[in-house]
Amino acid sequence: MADELAEADRTRTPVPLLTARHEGMTVADAYAVQRTWRERGVARGRRVVGHKIGLTSKAMQAATGITEPDYGVIFDDMVIESGTAVEHAAYSNVRVEVELAFVLAEPLAGPGVTVTDVLRATERVVPALEILDARVEMAGRTIVDTISDNAAMGAMVLGGRPVRPDDVDLRWASALLYRNETIEETGVAAGVLGHPATGVAWLANKLAAHGDSLAAGETILSGSFTRPTWVHPGDTVHADYGTLGVVTCRFE
Repeated sequence: MADELAEADRTRTPVPLLTARHEGMTVADAYAVQRTWRERGVARGRRVVGHKIGLTSKAMQAATGITEPDYGVIFDDMVIESGTAVEHAAYSNVRVEVELAFVLAEPLAGPGVTVTDVLRATERVVPALEILDARVEMAGRTIVDTISDNAAMGAMVLGGRPVRPDDVDLRWASALLYRNETIEETGVAAGVLGHPATGVAWLANKLAAHGDSLAAGETILSGSFTRPTWVHPGDTVHADYGTLGVVTCRFE
């Protein structure tokens, strides 16, 4: 299955649902597939620089019909600076989400990691957009399909004004998401489990169950507080975070 997903990533052709072809496939199986896919990426020279957390807000759960969070890895070649022109054809079923990224100064290892631990370990919080990619077909996909597909991680666009976690009340960080000068979505970061750092704590504790942890220097996408917005070639995406600045990219 990891080989299938790697080929889908190369050809930009999503594969049929894994769960439809592998009866009884579990969440644990899905993370094993994701781990194998990750290991093969590392073997090819890709470098893990962070993690993403998905499906943490009611908005995202309502949009997908999936009610539990998931996670995936972020490779170095998935990091994009604000203002960059993005190749739309490099992804499948392309959508964007509004998030906050936590850059860790200290490692976090569960179990028992709390929001306070996350804030203490965080060097800065950065406005971000996540570009979603789908290497498994969209219709009918379950949490198992999504996890296997590295939680639909495509790329991360970083920008805006980085802040220390105690400089602002992160619950009230908000954004207006524009696509071609039209506001498509609005959201407040408290939509992510009540506080965006809660998602990072969840991740650290979840990774502990899989024998893994978060390293110093990692960037963690804490989860979207808007529904995903579809984008097409020629679209410009502009996320206005108010006092935290803006993140933009154009799809070509």
